[in-house]
Amino acid sequence: MATFLDYKENNGQFNMDTDFHILKSAINSKEKEPVIRLYGWKPKCVSVGRNQSFEHINMKYCNYNNIDIVRRITGGRGLLHDNEITYSFVCPVKFLQSGESVISSYKEISNAIIKGFKILGVNLCIGGNKKHKTSFDYCMSLSTGADLCYRDKKIIGSAQYRTQDYLLQHGSILFSYNTETIENIFNEKVNPESITTINEINNNISKKDVIECLKRGFQEYFSLFFSKI
Repeated sequence: MATFLDYKENNGQFNMDTDFHILKSAINSKEKEPVIRLYGWKPKCVSVGRNQSFEHINMKYCNYNNIDIVRRITGGRGLLHDNEITYSFVCPVKFLQSGESVISSYKEISNAIIKGFKILGVNLCIGGNKKHKTSFDYCMSLSTGADLCYRDKKIIGSAQYRTQDYLLQHGSILFSYNTETIENIFNEKVNPESITTINEINNNISKKDVIECLKRGFQEYFSLFFSKI
């Protein structure tokens, strides 16, 4: 049903250009089913949301440490991409049961990811139940209804973009993070009580494990509930 693209690691601009190209190709070919891409980042890269300013980014630190900086087509706040898997999900809005609703579409795609992680014995839930300060510039510092958490700590941050009745949703699945690097880039303290990672949950889980289980999660979830097309 869905098309899966092989996991590869590339630089930030390539990754963002590729996500956009997949979206435009799906629109042009009137693709009816999802195109799902799992990928990594090399070198490290800061991505900034569609409408976010670059002012809060320590450009000098990034340049000195060979950290790329790109703008995402999606919204949200700044994020350091380092030791993670990023997923990209492109589909026509009507493919989803409640695709016209942004909130509902986030939940449907998130439920497929939740299903995949259950295979690994990791029970995630959709975030956004707690009130948070709004001054954070670092994306993982706050949790919304677009994000996934493990025991009330954010582990996957997602963002979405829509055009011509299609959507692109992508998100970062953290394996680990470097507190000092993040604090130097965003000039704010990282609260370890608000963030967790795959390595903290179970350091025996590999990227290969996550990739295979995400594929199964997407396949099983959408084959069960969305065979209408």
